[in-house]
Amino acid sequence: MSGDKPEIGTMQQDSGPRLPGSKLSRQTAFWFMALMLALSGTVAYKVPVQAAVPALDNIRVAIFMELPGKFTLNTPAVTLSAASGLEIGFREPGGTVGVMQAAAGEQTRFMLDDYKVRVAETTDLAVAAAAYKRLQGSSGSGTIQSLFKNGRAVYQVLEGSYATAALAQSALDKWSKDAALSGASGGRMEVTGPHRLEAGPFGTLAEAREAAQTFGAAGIDAFPAVKPPAAAGEQASYSVLVGAAASEAGLNAVKTAAAKITAYGSLKSFDPSAGAYLMVLSDHTISQSAKAGLSYALPPEGTKAWITASGGGTGIKLTERYSRTYRGAFEISGFNKRLAVINELPFEQYLYSVVGGEMPASWPAESLKAQAVAARTYALYQGLGFKIAHVVDSVLSQAYGGIGYEKEPTIAAVDATKGEVILHKGKLIEALFSSSAGGATADAAEIWGNPVAYLTSVPSSDEISEKGLYRWYRVVLPDSRTGYIREDLLAQTGSKTLTGLEIMSVKTDGAAVRPIPLIQSAVEPVTRLNSGVRVAVLEKAVQSNEMKWVRGPFTPEALMKSMSGKSATAVAGPVTTLEVGKRGVSGRVTELLVNGRKLDVKTPDTLRSALGGLPSTRFQVDETGRYTILGGSGSSRQKPDNNAVYAVGADGRPVKLDDPGLYIMSGKGTVRAATKDPSFRFTGTGYGHGVGLSQWGARSLADAGYDYQYILKYYYNNVTISKDGR
Repeated sequence: MSGDKPEIGTMQQDSGPRLPGSKLSRQTAFWFMALMLALSGTVAYKVPVQAAVPALDNIRVAIFMELPGKFTLNTPAVTLSAASGLEIGFREPGGTVGVMQAAAGEQTRFMLDDYKVRVAETTDLAVAAAAYKRLQGSSGSGTIQSLFKNGRAVYQVLEGSYATAALAQSALDKWSKDAALSGASGGRMEVTGPHRLEAGPFGTLAEAREAAQTFGAAGIDAFPAVKPPAAAGEQASYSVLVGAAASEAGLNAVKTAAAKITAYGSLKSFDPSAGAYLMVLSDHTISQSAKAGLSYALPPEGTKAWITASGGGTGIKLTERYSRTYRGAFEISGFNKRLAVINELPFEQYLYSVVGGEMPASWPAESLKAQAVAARTYALYQGLGFKIAHVVDSVLSQAYGGIGYEKEPTIAAVDATKGEVILHKGKLIEALFSSSAGGATADAAEIWGNPVAYLTSVPSSDEISEKGLYRWYRVVLPDSRTGYIREDLLAQTGSKTLTGLEIMSVKTDGAAVRPIPLIQSAVEPVTRLNSGVRVAVLEKAVQSNEMKWVRGPFTPEALMKSMSGKSATAVAGPVTTLEVGKRGVSGRVTELLVNGRKLDVKTPDTLRSALGGLPSTRFQVDETGRYTILGGSGSSRQKPDNNAVYAVGADGRPVKLDDPGLYIMSGKGTVRAATKDPSFRFTGTGYGHGVGLSQWGARSLADAGYDYQYILKYYYNNVTISKDGR
């Protein structure tokens, strides 16, 4: 692993919510919700008589959703496809009903029928495509749709997905200042919205399309729409939605124009909340050609689109989420005025992917089994923790990447432990886990401030993550700066400095000097050195990994920025000193003093983000700008301060030290790298919150011959492994 962020298929930094134990008092609410869902047919729970352990048939995983304060990942549209084709329909209280199909491999888009900015309307597809690409290149979100208007096909380029006309108007103000887009629109950009009239019903989609073209011939935007059957055994119905006004006042002009068309009787005002519907659109966003695909727009609330693979096929591809392919079905709806995309699939099959996303499939089978039981328990414990979903697909819950994360060993681990969960005093535990405990797991109180009986600190053998990694030398450069050079880029010289530091020579041109012992693609090297350049070695360290790591150096300004908003009281003035105030039982920092005052973060774990995103709270602070200077008269001075630093040379003359780096030798002969100005480095162990199961520790125990039940009982205090509540 060569970066700060683990790659797909490797262990993740954190799993589980930020407040362990917080749901233990909500078991009653959990069971009431589970019962109601079972009665509605949405999600089935089997409640065993013997014990309060739910067995979840299907799990709902949020891929995109807006849930303020808990989870936000938005997209204006999603694109689905399946090798076997798609069945598209509605999810109603009485069950699901299919109304449309997509051919094998055909990409179908879904979006909300809300407010958008029409940035262009043209008969020239090339102009529309250019406007769309301009939006994409300017961090906008666009779609190209075609309609029949005034006797010919026109292409509309729409931007965004906005909950209100005011938000769309703000976006219009922005895009209207873009000369390239303004030229494509002919100066006629406008906000569109869901204020419409309705004609129908019609018996078939073809009839609705023909009617839409009749309105289009009069220059009116019109779109066919499909609605679910009114009763069991009946067919879907179709209507035409006339107009795309941003307000009721804007709809008056549509009414005047539409009144001239009498073939479909008197039109009624359309109420988006009156019932479920899918507006059927001719879409050119994907093809960028005259060949149209289909897209569907659904209202911001009240409609649930239900999409499955045709013919019992397995796997639906979701383009906007790294083009991953998923088992099960998709439910698409409006939630909190944004597009919500939920993957619903069999619970045990969900775990196939989670285990593969959280642990490498090459790891020992017993560690994979331990992960499977922990993941199963964790997911069941959540209930509907995200309102319309049990979990999300990121490490805010558990890493879930669909079929691509599944491997034969991960599937075998789930199947071998089917139904097994972890209990404490007969109740599900919140089976938290993280990548590496860094030598000792955290007590829950060290991380979130509240103790949990089964989440206590235990020693953890996590050093295996260092196996096979490069060693790096921390060196002094010719210009007095410090940095890290990988061991294979340096050669011994046999020489030492006057202070006893080993001197090494660079072996190749362009050797990178890194700020920490790790190659980070997004972080520029301190500098590059050519062959023959000599450097002095301060220390040797293993490449930063899940067990041991280095972060920094951070300037006071950078720390002020990262601390902003993380504490109840803002830090006053520049950061001059950082000190550990208190540590917990595992050695993790539970209190940090900034300029001598406690940083009052919500929980100790918040210190990680407050300090620039540290891998864990098991760290040491290196205040490189803090040291004590002893004068010739015996007086001392504490840095940092605003005074310059002078040293007396061998000739007795004082010399002002202007270099950014200083090197201080202690009375014991050790050399410390310091800086003239305040700067801060962090060295630590562990990757993640550290509570519960350590994934690297689980591998170590499995390598030593321990089975998954022993591993789980080692990391979770006083628990039992149960199947179906027995």
